[in-house]
Amino acid sequence: MEDSSEPLELDRIDRRILQELQADGRLANADLAKRVHVSPATCHRRTQRLLATGVIDGVHARIAPDTVARGTLVLVGVVLDRSTPESFSAFEDAAAALPVVLDCHLVAGDFDYFLKIRVRDIADFNLLHSRKLIALPGVRQTRTFFVMKEVVDGAPLDF
Repeated sequence: MEDSSEPLELDRIDRRILQELQADGRLANADLAKRVHVSPATCHRRTQRLLATGVIDGVHARIAPDTVARGTLVLVGVVLDRSTPESFSAFEDAAAALPVVLDCHLVAGDFDYFLKIRVRDIADFNLLHSRKLIALPGVRQTRTFFVMKEVVDGAPLDF
C-alpha cells in the first residue's frame, strides 16, 4: 500500500470508477468499463490499483436493518473518567469487541466517543446499556440518543 499521508492522484476515469462503485458495488467489470468508457482490461487494472492502494478499502452489502431485527438506531455519547492513552485504548478495544457497535468515533467536545448502535428495540438497548455499555472500561457517563428518522445514512463520498 502507498504512503497514506499523500493522497493518490485520481484522474477523471478513477473518479468515475469510484462514483459508479459507490452507487453499485456489485457491478461486473464489463458493465463498469462501459459506464466509464474504457476497455474491460483497463477498468480491471485501474480498479485493482484502487484496491491495492487502499482508495477502495472494502466492498460491503447493505442489509435492511428491519429485516434482521435491528430496526432501532441509537447514538451514544460516552465520557471516560480519564483522558489517557491507556484508557482510550482499553475503551476502544472493548467497544470494538461488541458486535452491536457499528461505529465508534473519538470526538472533540462534550463527549470522548460517539457510538452508533443497532438493536431490536428500546428494551433490547436497555439490557445492552445496563449489562455492557456502562461496564466498558473507563466509562464515567453515557448519553443516549434514539434516532427518530434516518435522513442521510451511508451517503457516497463526494470528491
